[in-house]
Amino acid sequence: TCSLFRSPKGFPKLKNDTFLRAARGEQTEHTPVWCMRQAGRYLPEFLETRGSQDFFATCRSPRLCCELTLQPLRRFPLDAAIIFSDILVVPQALGMEVVMVPGKGPTFTEPLKEVEDLLKLRQKVDVTAELGYVFQAITLTRHSLEGKVPLIGFSGAPWTLMSYMIEGGGSPTMAKAKSWLYRHPEASHRLLRLLADVIIDYLVGQVAAGAQALQLFESHAGHLGPELFQDFALPYIRDIAQAVKSKLKQEALPLVPMVIFAKDAHYALRDLAHAGYEVIGLDWTIRPQEARAQIGKGVTLQGNLDPCALYAPKEKIGELVKKMLESFGTQRYIANLGHGLYPDMNPEHVGAFVEAVHAHSRHINKH
Repeated sequence: TCSLFRSPKGFPKLKNDTFLRAARGEQTEHTPVWCMRQAGRYLPEFLETRGSQDFFATCRSPRLCCELTLQPLRRFPLDAAIIFSDILVVPQALGMEVVMVPGKGPTFTEPLKEVEDLLKLRQKVDVTAELGYVFQAITLTRHSLEGKVPLIGFSGAPWTLMSYMIEGGGSPTMAKAKSWLYRHPEASHRLLRLLADVIIDYLVGQVAAGAQALQLFESHAGHLGPELFQDFALPYIRDIAQAVKSKLKQEALPLVPMVIFAKDAHYALRDLAHAGYEVIGLDWTIRPQEARAQIGKGVTLQGNLDPCALYAPKEKIGELVKKMLESFGTQRYIANLGHGLYPDMNPEHVGAFVEAVHAHSRHINKH
């Protein structure tokens, strides 16, 4: 139950801190596990709660976000909750209109076409005014979780948000957005800087509201090669970690662990290892041993089961999880999928995944 009339702070004591300990590199009895998009359309109760309501209207309702965030935890013994929201609330805060088109996904009514269009964006964003509904959802959810597990806040990373803002939605090539990087490098940096500044305030605000960890999603890293990533993605990813941490210190807020998930950026793992994040999320296209070799022992890894593995029979899921745990090792590791859950997945198979991580990691730790 998610009622908005709670004291803003005085949060319940955390009962299961396995996820936070693994993120910080401390010993854990079992490997913690959560799933990207665990609050999602694969759950019948999610569809029922959302009903026919507009997607972004749901995002703006703290009560609904709280309910959707809690649903997977009622079903599965997950070790973390992630607030239900969307990465595109940041472009909305900059004044862009985004609508969710059934069967097509998020669509910008007026994407950025020319460099002059940058002038239409809000140059100074008051995140509390524009995104306060996310902060309310976090505070409410943190109370409603009753200390069961930690709550993760998140944001999209600058390049990923920029690519949506120019493409106007998803794209197989990101050619329009990438053409800006080649044709208008200065304007691209102006836009990325603007986004980074908003993201920094947004993430700090999430911690102030009660988020106990933060994940930055660079979901479109795979569209960049090493050079473009080095120029247009990595500097902002680094800067966000550094600035968020220094602002948290300044404001005497908890220094929460931060996760960077740059999908398909295996060419950049060495750089990401030094970008200032406690955890690096991995997609399924890299071997765990290779990732560990490139990243070293000082950073926790998160991932990386192919989401489609959840279509396999439950016994097979158990075998794949066991192999994954043996490859990563059970310590300095958070189990997850290499991307989000898909809408047609069987919730029972998600449960099998979560339980297999707990059972096999406990077994490996004992022996």
